[in-house]
Amino acid sequence: MRLKTVFALVLCAVLTFMLPTTVYAATNELTGLEVSDGIAGQRPVAIMVDNEKKALQHYGTAEADVVYEMMNSTANGRITRLMCLYKDWTNLQRTGSIRSTRTTNVMIADEYNAVLIHDGGPFYINTYLAQPYAAHISGGFSRIKNGKPTEFTEYVFGQEMLGRFAKAGIPTTYTLGLERGTHFVFNGADTDLASELVANNVELGNVFPHNKSRLAFNAGTRTYDYYEYGSIHADAEDGQVMTFKNVILQNVSFNQLDKNGYLTYNVIGSGSGYYITNGKAIPITWSKGSETGMTHYYNSAGQEISINRGKTYIGLVPADTWGSVVLN
Repeated sequence: MRLKTVFALVLCAVLTFMLPTTVYAATNELTGLEVSDGIAGQRPVAIMVDNEKKALQHYGTAEADVVYEMMNSTANGRITRLMCLYKDWTNLQRTGSIRSTRTTNVMIADEYNAVLIHDGGPFYINTYLAQPYAAHISGGFSRIKNGKPTEFTEYVFGQEMLGRFAKAGIPTTYTLGLERGTHFVFNGADTDLASELVANNVELGNVFPHNKSRLAFNAGTRTYDYYEYGSIHADAEDGQVMTFKNVILQNVSFNQLDKNGYLTYNVIGSGSGYYITNGKAIPITWSKGSETGMTHYYNSAGQEISINRGKTYIGLVPADTWGSVVLN
């Protein structure tokens, strides 16, 4: 080998060694992916997002780490609302639109020690929000003229939330010790399910008839794209599709609270469900012991499941429509 060639190789190696690199040791407890060390102890926010057709297109929802969809009321075709959880939220741009919360959302947010971001809600939420572990910020967020009725014009920004945290004296870091370092148990590498149950499409149109939710497996990204109202869900700002590595469906009974259709899901307890990833599904059971306790998911052998790293959709399916879930 010529001397010049040897010198060039050595120089290349030295320069490569000198290039700045960023290696994060921290893990996002919601996705199992790396996250900046600077926010390792930062608690999540859980943002209530209106899912009425008039509220579309959404802003910022595709960036959420975990998205819950659940029936908001037994009225109006069982219209759903989204609760979007974010670990890295301080730099979020326009997100929403923001709407009111329900009792079930408080209980689920509590298991993440997340701060619930919403605009009011029925009086039934007051007992839950009064608990010492429940943290929330309600209303007074940015109003943006978009040609829609007032209820569809409220949005939130990351820096705005920082200011509201400070004003309310709410810590941005965890105030409760979590059961473990990550919310879910994560696989070390992308893993297929050993199952004969095909789930390239998760049809929830008869579960949520108002918006006809559907999740379709995208073989290119190996994630599930979310559809509603007959169209793929894309962010208004950058066109980013809301897509998920994991889909979890929980079969949950509920108690209707009044003639207006307000309800509380019985998320404290146990039930059946599905875990879905990479085009396959397995039956599971779920269990949640308290408002702050994590929901755990188990396979047919009674072992806690491991899920793939990435974003997760969790649908709370009313028990009276569980038989309408279609996987194909």
